[in-house]
Amino acid sequence: MITQHRIRRRMAATTPVLLALLLLAFVALTLAFGDRAAGRMASETLIRVTLVVGFWIFAGNSGVISFGHAAFACVGAYVSAWTTLNPAMKATLLPGLPPALAEAHWHVLPAALTAGLVAAALALGTGAAILRLSGIAASIATFAFLAMVNTIWANWTPVTGGTSSVVGLARYVTPWVALGWAVAAILAASLYAASASGLALRATREDEVAASASGIDQYRHRLLAYTLSAFFCGVGGALAGHFIGVINPDGFYLSLTFLMLAMLVVGGIGSLSGAVVGVLAVSLAVEALVRLEKGFTLGATTFALPPGSQEIIIALAMILVLVFRPAGLMAGREIMLPARWVTGRGTSQN
Repeated sequence: MITQHRIRRRMAATTPVLLALLLLAFVALTLAFGDRAAGRMASETLIRVTLVVGFWIFAGNSGVISFGHAAFACVGAYVSAWTTLNPAMKATLLPGLPPALAEAHWHVLPAALTAGLVAAALALGTGAAILRLSGIAASIATFAFLAMVNTIWANWTPVTGGTSSVVGLARYVTPWVALGWAVAAILAASLYAASASGLALRATREDEVAASASGIDQYRHRLLAYTLSAFFCGVGGALAGHFIGVINPDGFYLSLTFLMLAMLVVGGIGSLSGAVVGVLAVSLAVEALVRLEKGFTLGATTFALPPGSQEIIIALAMILVLVFRPAGLMAGREIMLPARWVTGRGTSQN
């Protein structure tokens, strides 16, 4: 006889597989029926999946909204640039780099992994102080961290190029590369959510006092989730740099923070599936609005949305979701196979 708990665990184990298949279908359909711009949109969307799923590892399990995760993406992007750019170009653009970085010329894969590890180390150090706070105080502290990183990167000109863009990054990211990292982030997020630490952290999210009374160390579990979360945001930043080929501190500041929050809110912060669905929904909506801003011709008339309409419409959509479906499109539910498919028979219980 299979217990209900074991059936539930088997059903939950199908979630990352189904999400991976959903993203695979998204890439296949985009490349099969879309144009070149649609292929670029697919790559950008999958990079966002890596970023938002990384963000969800902390925010979704802890219930604490962080405004600082774009900073980890910024750090990751620049770490990758420091280690992959041609040394001759670094001598011109970034003359203040230490010799070890100035002479480095790595492949993108080890650079992306290093970017994630540096972001995780930064999260471990800063999170040790920030995560001693709770609620809105912790959220404000993460925003202060984001502002601090942006200010340092915008003024550390010999090392980061300041407000000037760093150009010449290898254009490494294709839809398939981005898909691989997105699936890796989903798998890591699913494994963490099912782990003892993930379960304990969600217990503190639901009832902090009861969890503390049960002996759960909220601070330790939050710090672990924060560090793992930063790793994938750092990788996502590196991927973004090697997708566009150009990085700038302002590209990893308020606009990215708002976009990540919008995707998580629209999909639903209560589930991993909500994070992925939110990215797909918002990315497709943004792509459609961008094309509408460029205009289309119907007969003798040309229709076009005013420039900047996409930001306004996405903000309105976010408000409508919060009003009419506060838990997001997925409402905290996961995409998983039905129990009868998992067991191959009825849901027998002991």
